Amino acid sequence: MSDAQLYEDTFTLTTLLDKTYDRVARCLGTSADSLVQLTLDVNSELFPLSSGETVNLLIATTLNLDGAMEERQKTGWRPAREGEQTLADLWDYVCYGKVYRHEDVGEGGNIKVYISFGGLLLCLDGPYKKLSPLRQDYVYLLLKK
Repeated sequence: MSDAQLYEDTFTLTTLLDKTYDRVARCLGTSADSLVQLTLDVNSELFPLSSGETVNLLIATTLNLDGAMEERQKTGWRPAREGEQTLADLWDYVCYGKVYRHEDVGEGGNIKVYISFGGLLLCLDGPYKKLSPLRQDYVYLLLKK
């Protein structure tokens, strides 16, 4: 499963902007080691958050517990079959999206990675070494408190 898990970290939410759109909150946060900055849009009805809260974030290429890629993942998400356990069962909030941009931030070796989950956006800003595995086309975002 480790090959399928591209990035995992714990973030403390520093700011919550929830007045711009209905049912969407933009969360700003910092990783536990203070190396990665997070900007994330979430559906606030499905996954309500507050400033000062800590969330675990995982970005993976598959929801299969064994990490195996399947043909269906070339076409997108599908509901789990009856009795089938997936990585989504272990997390509170799951999205499927596309990595659409990488940006070198400057001399410090930092990059920004942008991912869109059907209009809900994620930006991770941090060291190239930590974020370089995110050079994929499609990924799953998993969150839990």
